[in-house]
Order: sequence, then structure tokens, then C-alpha cells
Amino acid sequence: MTDSHSTSNPKQKQVVARERFQHRALGSTHDQLKKARVLLVGAGGIGCELLKNLVKSGFKEIVIIDLDTIDLSNLNRQFLFRHEHIKKPKALVAKEVAQKFDPRATIVAHHANIKDEQFNVEWFAAFTIVFNALDNLDARRHVNRMCLAADVPLIESGTTGYNGNVQVIQRGKTACYDCKEKQVPKSFAICTIRSTPSQPIHTIVWAKSYLLPELFGVSEAAAMNLDTSESANNAEEIEKLEKETAQLRELREAMGSDDFVRKVFDQAYKKDVERLLSMEDYWKNKKAPIPLDYETIASGSENIDPLVAKLDQDVWTLQQTFTVFKDSLLRLSKRLAEERAAALRENQLEPVIEFDKDDEDTLDFVTAAANLRSAAFNIDPKSKFDTKQMAGNIIPAIATTNAMVASLCILQAYKVIKGDLGRTKELFLSKANMTGDSSDLPNPNCMVCSRVMMRTKIDLEKATVGDLVDILKLELDYTGDITITTESSQMTVFDYLDDDDDDEDSLAKRRDMKLVEVGVGNGTSLIVLDGGDDEPRVDLQLFVEDMNAEREQALVVKFVFNDGEKPEIPRKPAKKPTEMNGTTTLDGEAQSAATGSKRKRGQDDEVEESAPAKKLQTSANGATQEDDIIVIDDEGAIVLD
Repeated sequence: MTDSHSTSNPKQKQVVARERFQHRALGSTHDQLKKARVLLVGAGGIGCELLKNLVKSGFKEIVIIDLDTIDLSNLNRQFLFRHEHIKKPKALVAKEVAQKFDPRATIVAHHANIKDEQFNVEWFAAFTIVFNALDNLDARRHVNRMCLAADVPLIESGTTGYNGNVQVIQRGKTACYDCKEKQVPKSFAICTIRSTPSQPIHTIVWAKSYLLPELFGVSEAAAMNLDTSESANNAEEIEKLEKETAQLRELREAMGSDDFVRKVFDQAYKKDVERLLSMEDYWKNKKAPIPLDYETIASGSENIDPLVAKLDQDVWTLQQTFTVFKDSLLRLSKRLAEERAAALRENQLEPVIEFDKDDEDTLDFVTAAANLRSAAFNIDPKSKFDTKQMAGNIIPAIATTNAMVASLCILQAYKVIKGDLGRTKELFLSKANMTGDSSDLPNPNCMVCSRVMMRTKIDLEKATVGDLVDILKLELDYTGDITITTESSQMTVFDYLDDDDDDEDSLAKRRDMKLVEVGVGNGTSLIVLDGGDDEPRVDLQLFVEDMNAEREQALVVKFVFNDGEKPEIPRKPAKKPTEMNGTTTLDGEAQSAATGSKRKRGQDDEVEESAPAKKLQTSANGATQEDDIIVIDDEGAIVLD
């Protein structure tokens, strides 16, 4: 069947002919593809191939979102882009080019961050299927959570060199992205980052996870991939870090002033380095760092254009680095001031600026700040391009792998659209072959998909902590033994244990506080923990949306149930005892029959003294052997090789 345009437009004729053959091959599934509403997150290597495949496979309504802009290095594998597209938004260019494959398709492009609050659970719920084509773990985990909350199927994909994988995710039916443990990011000892950097990655981590958040965000000293354990012997260094952090916080008060840049520079590259030089014994066998002088470097950079930051493939000179440092610092200061003013007008939480590899301001700052520190510590500087890869944890890919993975995504999408989820597979590519396994079932111990997820509309102008607690009791049958925290910052919103405080009014005061006063805003994710000792419920995750125009005088908190039905919040799975070397283990908390010890969580005063630990020497065949020692005590059986 053709329309009037297809006879006169050669492109339309190609589309009609292609769809005729697709309908013969797919049957009624092809009609379902035309009606499906698709979200594609990412317009990079996999994203370009996926968008082309989606349009040519018969999908008619596609929304694509990407925050990045096109670089020269993208052109060798992202084939929707050409040289004239460099520096333009990927999503907008991809939409423009892909539209030519099927002029009748509706493609909407967003040059934005998928984590923006406008892309909430309600927005995700409007799609039939979501495709992930991202290059960083944090964004992948975010989309995974949003699709679980919206109960929308997600097709996750990724590549690394010649390796690739495709995974179908559907809430309650298959494993989610976080069901399997991911590789733990490498950590760095504080003493290395703060005192003895010797590699470019050390200065980049310092600029990204220390200097940037201390000036423009929330302090990440406790969560910056730094080893703060006692075994690291970092107590003294941690104390120094906290002291310097306090000094940097004072610099925030000077933000926007004429001497702000100089104050930051002197603190980070002169005073800090001079402090380290005071430890003379430490530098006897090492090359000592050199404090940087503001006047000397500034005088040589007066005629350098800040646009030198666009030379992302070049390693900047010290003077060029200083120029970019000064310019990016002023840009971030102005931006934060504007965001604070807007937040104040709209009664929102105080904004912060976080690092994003696709954010030119933060990338310029981290590159320049890291290279200035490298200059002080005699470390080779890195280009902006190299810094982006190292700081952004970018997963590299090649064109052939991208094309194969994108094709496999479409094949899995056919099964999802048909409702044939049982035939979907988790696929793995390597240089040698391709393998596929049936999609795994959800992990009952997964910290993400084991939760019950729910949209919650709140009148942020009026709602109090007590309003939220009361509706949890009224509509979801919770008792008073609950704890509510924010997911990202883990701030406590409500804790039933506060009722045990000496001040009998403390809980009442907490209940009367407005939710915005305890860190809850539009887009906030809340975790509700059941504190009951007997069969507690699984965790409940609430995705907060501001009521805005939907405000009702008598209702300040309202749950949004999928399909209009109140969800059942199941109990946590009972712990299953297992036998291990004569020792009964209960979810990692062992109780030894040999010692007769017992312990009830939360009741330390009932712990009985255990028998002395027994040390046995044995081997696999029962013979005595000195190499293997099995220690059995009240903490269970531990095998030491």
C-alpha cells in the first residue's frame, strides 16, 4: 500500500518497498513496530548504528537523547556524522541524518542529560521499549533504575574492543543491570593523591574528585575512590585533608570576587606544596615538588586566548594551562551563581556542579587543574582528550563490534515487542565467537531490582516528613518502625529510632519539618527501610515528583500505582542455613554448633561466651598437612591457605 507521495519521491519508494519485504518476514510484529514508542539513550558508537537500524526496521516513533557533542575522533566509528558536524550536538545531528532513511518516521532529539529531573519515571513510562547505548556505568545504572520503576523493558548493550554484550531487562522477569556484580573501580590511597602523586591519573583524580567538588559541589572526601581504611595508615593524612578542605570551603565565600582565582591558585599550588616540602626527610630520596608562583605564570599568559581550550588533542604549555584554569574557574563561578539564584527563586535545593566528561566547563577545569599540579610534581601533563578518557571512565569501542551489537539489539527487540520474553537471550561477543544464554532470573539479593518501586507526587511547598510517614502507614500498611533516606546522598529523612532520644520532642520536631528542609526535592529518590525484627518487608524506593499544577488542598502526598493497583510489598526472603565444614552459616552470619554460640542481631547483651577457637590441620584427603589451616570459631569457618 502506497501513498500519493511515494510515487513521486524516490526515497519514499525505497521505504515502501523495504516495508513490504519486512511485513512478509515479520508478519503482525511489523505492525507492532510501527505503533511502538522507542527511547534511545546515547548517540555514540552503538547509538548511531542503533538509530539507523531502528529507522530501517520499521520503528516509526523514536526519541533519542545525548548530552555529548561531536569530536573529530568520533568520525572513524560513528558513521552518521561528518567533518562539518564537529562540535555540534550528537543527538540533533543523528536525528537530522537518520530522518533521511525514512522521512515518515517521527524522530525527536534531546541534547540533554538523561539524569535531568525532567526525564522522570512518568516520562520513561510513556515508552514501549528503551535502548541503552551509553559509555559510562553511572548513567547505565540510572536508566536501569528508571526502567524498573516505570516497568518498561530495557535492552542494555555495551562494547569494549572486540568484546560486546546485549542484555534484555524486564522488571520481575529477568535480571537487571545491577543483579551481577560489576568491576569495582580502582581506589587510590589518600597519601598518594594528596602528598605523593607520581602519575597523571593521580593528579586527574585529585582535580576531579577533590578540588572541583570542594569548590563547586559536595565534598567527596569520603567517597572519591580513596582508601580511608585504618589498614592504609592514612589517619594523619586524612586529618590534613580535612584541614585543607576547611580552608577551601572558606574560598567559596570569595567566589565572584576579583581575587578569587588567585586565592584558589595560591591555596592549591603554593601553600599545599609548601606544606609538603616542610617534610624534609620525605624528600631525601625523591624529587621534591616545586611551588608554583601566580605572578610568574600569569605574566606570561596575558596574551593567550582562552579558546586554546578547544585544542583538545594538544598538550598545553604551562601558560596555556593557566589561561584555561582561570577561564574555566570564572565560567564555573558564574554558572553556579546563576543556578543558585534560580534555585532560590523557585524554592529548590542549593545546586552543585559535578564532573561530567561531556561538560566543557568541568572538563576544562579538571584538565587545567590536573596539569598545573603535574607541573608542580614533575609529572608529564596530559591533553584534554586524554584527560577526558581517564576521568570519564570511557569504555573504548570499534566500529565492527558496534554494528554487530546494534543488530543483536534489534533482534532481541523483536522478541520483546511480540511479548515473547522467554526466548530472549543474553548475548556475548568476542573476537573468536558469539555465545548466548537464556536471560537470567532476577537476583533476590539485588540491591536495586529487589526493591518495590513507586512514583510519589508531593506538594513540596507544604508536605512535611510526618505527612510522608503517615501516608506510608495509611496506604501501604507500614508500622512506625521505618527509616527513610535519600538514595544519592544517603541523608536521613526519618528514623524511628529517634523516638528513643532523651529529648521526647525530637521525633515530633522531625515530623513537623518540611521535606525540602531535609533534602527532598523534585527528582529525589527515597529509600524506605522496614525496621521490624519479624519478617521485615523488602526496601521500598519512592521517586519524588512535584505536584505543581496538580496540587490538591487536602492532599500533599500521593502515590501513583502502576495500572491503578496498590502493589504488594513482599517480605524479605528468609535466610537459608547452609552447612560448611560442620558449621551452620546463615547469610554470612555463622553460628557454630561446636561452640554453641548464639547471637541475635541488635541484642548484644544476650551474646553467650563461646568455647575457645579450635585450630585443625587437615588436607583434602584427610591427611595432616601444615599448609592448610582451618580455623573454626563463633564467626564461622575460615580457610587460610
